[in-house]
Amino acid sequence: MADLTIKNLRKSYGETEILKGINLDIKDHEFVVFVGPSGCGKSTLLRSIAGLEEVSSGEIFLNDKEITELAPAKRDLAMVFQSYALYPHMSVRKNMSFALELAGQDKETINSKVDEAARILELGPLLDRKPKDLSGGQRQRVAIGRSIVRHPEIFLFDEPLSNLDAALRVQMRLELARLHQDLNATMIYVTHDQVEAMTLADKVVVLNQGRIEQVGSPMELYHHPVNEFVAGFLGMPKMSFLPGKVKSVSASGVTAELTSGYEIEVPVSSDSIQPGSDVNIGVRPEHVIITDKNSSKFQAILDVAEHLGSDTYCYVKTLDKQMITIRTPGDFLGTFGETIGLNLDPLQCHLFDTNGKAVPRLSRAAEVA
Repeated sequence: MADLTIKNLRKSYGETEILKGINLDIKDHEFVVFVGPSGCGKSTLLRSIAGLEEVSSGEIFLNDKEITELAPAKRDLAMVFQSYALYPHMSVRKNMSFALELAGQDKETINSKVDEAARILELGPLLDRKPKDLSGGQRQRVAIGRSIVRHPEIFLFDEPLSNLDAALRVQMRLELARLHQDLNATMIYVTHDQVEAMTLADKVVVLNQGRIEQVGSPMELYHHPVNEFVAGFLGMPKMSFLPGKVKSVSASGVTAELTSGYEIEVPVSSDSIQPGSDVNIGVRPEHVIITDKNSSKFQAILDVAEHLGSDTYCYVKTLDKQMITIRTPGDFLGTFGETIGLNLDPLQCHLFDTNGKAVPRLSRAAEVA
């Protein structure tokens, strides 16, 4: 068992408060990802869990045992850093076994643990090499292997893929996902890359300015964001937001008129929304359809089209100067300055009030599988 509980954790540097009351439960075997923009406090939170940062107040429990004041070496946690932090004069085997040797474990046990970690990470042929003879991905695997041999309660990863090129990052993401399945371990992972968060996590923790905005599964956060920040942060390309005003409310939802004059009924609760209220309509790129301009009540000018092979991302500007991103099939052919018609899927749109809070969707509203 490796459950972690954080209660009202705060961290300040002088008068600057970085963590502003973090409360979080992480369950055994979960792969939890802390994600958010630079400066949101995600790395500080991870380092506080590891004991590398002294917290200002609050409590951290590992399996009901408080570890808030324990030294890092006594927390039974293993951390993998962004920089591989390997000893350049030691072989791969020595890098992986060094901590066990310092702990006084016998040679047979050490060799067994190193060989098992090397098998899991496919490092067997590299055990006698020095770090300078390894690629970036291989060095990162050695750093992970150094943690595996310790058999920690929880693995901590601080942006471990940031130094790798794009192709290698994809490969290492797959290896980390497999590693989680093989070890069946509790893992906490920090990244600013939402793709890593969406593809790796069982549970995503979205942080912003030292506070948790929302916790949930990747799909829960994607389809049911609690506010505009979460909605705009998760998703690639990001969600578009269109200002409007509530025209009417009913049992079937809220009808809003955009500044362009286009009306749309969004199936959300009308309990907290009144006619005349200012709102924002949120729509993801895949839920905007390009139609014939002559038959559409909602028109836009094509600005930039990014052709990615399987998909094309179109960036358009509505006639009232609002920007919308559209995901279309890869063979879409449009020209700069062309007028196109748009159709928004009302069942997939989101409604946000003037405080940026999401208006709850009606339970009967369709969801993306």
